[in-house]
Amino acid sequence: MEAEFQLRSKEVIKKLAGSNYGNTAFESEKRSYPKAMIDFLAGNQQKAISFLQSKDADAKSHAHTLGIDFYSGFTLKGQVRKYFYFGKYLDPAYRQRMKQAMQIWTEVDPLTRRFPNRQQFWAKSTDNCDSWVDCRNTDNLKAMREVAVYLFAEETGNEATRKLYKERITRNVRTLYNIGQGEWDSENYLGHAVTTYVNLYDFAKDPEVKSVAKSALDWFFTSGALKYWRGGFGGPSKRDYSQGNCVWCSLATHELGLYFGDSPLADPKPSPDSVHLITSSYRPPSAVVALARKQFQKPLELLNSKPTYENWKPGGDAAPEFYETLYFGNTFQLGTLAQGSGGDWNGFKMMAYNSQRGVDYFIAATGTNPTQISSASVGGDNVAHYRNLVIWLNNKPKVPFQFFLPKSAKLETNKGVTFIHYEKTWLALTPINLKIEGINTAASEKIRDKYPNDQILTAVGNGGTESGFALEIGENKTHGDWNQFQQSVLQKSRLNLSQMNDGVVEYQGVSGKVKLQYQSQGLPKVWRNGLFHDWRNHYAVYQNAQGSKTPIYQGWKQGQLEVTAGGYKLRSY
Repeated sequence: MEAEFQLRSKEVIKKLAGSNYGNTAFESEKRSYPKAMIDFLAGNQQKAISFLQSKDADAKSHAHTLGIDFYSGFTLKGQVRKYFYFGKYLDPAYRQRMKQAMQIWTEVDPLTRRFPNRQQFWAKSTDNCDSWVDCRNTDNLKAMREVAVYLFAEETGNEATRKLYKERITRNVRTLYNIGQGEWDSENYLGHAVTTYVNLYDFAKDPEVKSVAKSALDWFFTSGALKYWRGGFGGPSKRDYSQGNCVWCSLATHELGLYFGDSPLADPKPSPDSVHLITSSYRPPSAVVALARKQFQKPLELLNSKPTYENWKPGGDAAPEFYETLYFGNTFQLGTLAQGSGGDWNGFKMMAYNSQRGVDYFIAATGTNPTQISSASVGGDNVAHYRNLVIWLNNKPKVPFQFFLPKSAKLETNKGVTFIHYEKTWLALTPINLKIEGINTAASEKIRDKYPNDQILTAVGNGGTESGFALEIGENKTHGDWNQFQQSVLQKSRLNLSQMNDGVVEYQGVSGKVKLQYQSQGLPKVWRNGLFHDWRNHYAVYQNAQGSKTPIYQGWKQGQLEVTAGGYKLRSY
């Protein structure tokens, strides 16, 4: 594993060497500092160090910290590694000025220090901070702030501030092991979480804090390992910006893939933020790497929960907000949420094996904007999911549906069922009061720049009652060949609409059945293979649907995570 990691690291450095760093205006250090540090590793040391210790573009705004920028969370992440890892290469006078600025900055909690007349720190900023440090509280930005303040207070001996931030960091990491993360499984921000906590792991002097940092990293990489596969990132995710629906497209895959690999394609555009991992001594546990490489017995079904985003508010940790089903076949993995997609979360995403590309995607959504298909929703989605079977209903009149799929997929319609042929995975899409309109060339053109190998299939509800679809997924080990799959579905699978007036749909698949009763408010009523499943009583963060703790288990508010995969075992707490 280490040899593979080093090879991938060298490829990242090679691909990013000599790139234009950018500048230090506002929070441009988010990219410019990591690029310079990568270039240093590539051998361009003088150029990189000259940039890293150059005068900040907004030095006048940072006069209170001797011209050193300690404001934006993204800037702070780079400042930490610049000082602690590359510090010995900095000019001694500059490094000493940085330390003096840290001492001033952490004399008291910089979050409580205000600028005169309550002016926003950046004149053009969209935030409303008037504090000495970035006040934004998204999970990733809060972590960047807290890790930097802690490390700088520890370095300068400001013990009161250090202890305060040790407490805050410990509380946040404890939350992961009790209820999970509010910004859960973000295809965009998970990478920022790991590159932040790796700073704490590498540079904290307090052994308890270093241990807390390791616990955080183990948890984040475990959550990422479930959704990562062969360079792709799939399944439900919070803060999904519809930019990660192909191999190496998701920002999180750059950091995850550095450790996990397992893709036929090398990362073509690696992230400069990888420098934090390349120069770190942290390594994910072997069980987590095996989990990412899907080295466990399949098929596997997990029933998971996700907390509310702002779970630190009173009552925010009382119960989960989202309920997830993850199913791992031999050639695909499918994840859904009981409430479907909406807002900034994705509630339906499948990845299917592709020998050349790594994986192909299949995404279903209501809405009309194909460029936001991961989270597109007209509202009111209900999803029932049992293993390889899904029912999706929506009660909006003439509800629009979109399906994202590769151009290489073959489509056939037989007796009203749309069959979709991936390389090794087959789909049977049965409409429910839904008219399949076919490939939408205009919608496909809108996503062409980002997804040149994919297309959009559209459909529209017939109106008057609930509309949607039933989905059955097959593969060689369960359904024989492609022709056998089609014949089995046509002969054995049945859609029961006899109780449609009550919003009830049942789909009997070739093996197993799923049933859904539509609810206009709250969670849908779901029957999995004939048994009613009340999501409201399901709190476990990660749990095998069969009741086993393999390959992963985390109970609600139990403070412990267990992973068993590839012959390895992790127990983290």
